[in-house]
Amino acid sequence: MRLFHVSEDHNIQIFHPRKPYRKDLTSEEGLVWALCERTLPNFLTPRNCPRVTFHVSKDTKQEDINQYFQNKKSQHAIYVEKDWLEQIDQTTLTIYEFDPKNFVLQDEVAGYYVSKHIEVPIASYQITNLRKALEAFEIEFHAVDELFDIMHQIQQSSFHWSMCRMGFAKKKHKE
Repeated sequence: MRLFHVSEDHNIQIFHPRKPYRKDLTSEEGLVWALCERTLPNFLTPRNCPRVTFHVSKDTKQEDINQYFQNKKSQHAIYVEKDWLEQIDQTTLTIYEFDPKNFVLQDEVAGYYVSKHIEVPIASYQITNLRKALEAFEIEFHAVDELFDIMHQIQQSSFHWSMCRMGFAKKKHKE
């Protein structure tokens, strides 16, 4: 198993556990967060870029695959707002890889793992062309005017999904 952390900070030498801000987690213990290779593409955008991500699982219905995937080889899709494309094209990310020995699974669907220990990356990789990297992962990448319609559709589907940084999404205009 390979575990990663993605950052716009290109000089992290040591990852110190931080107390989580999420309300569904205890804030008493600090954690180092990592993600698995399957969900790594969900984070190949600028940090605050709102996005709707989803992937096929063993429970995904064929009707959903037929409806939401144009490329039948794809198993994973990411939707972003068109207004973020320029920033996506200008962002360089560093992927830090960890030794998985101290990490435990935190969320299977999201592919999140956590460690309570100080972690030192075993490798790092820079990504200067995020769209090309997503293409290499065979991700269906879509840019839309707004994300809330697709978000609600995917939440009602049989996909495994993650809605990231939606607080930064443009609010849907009422017509």
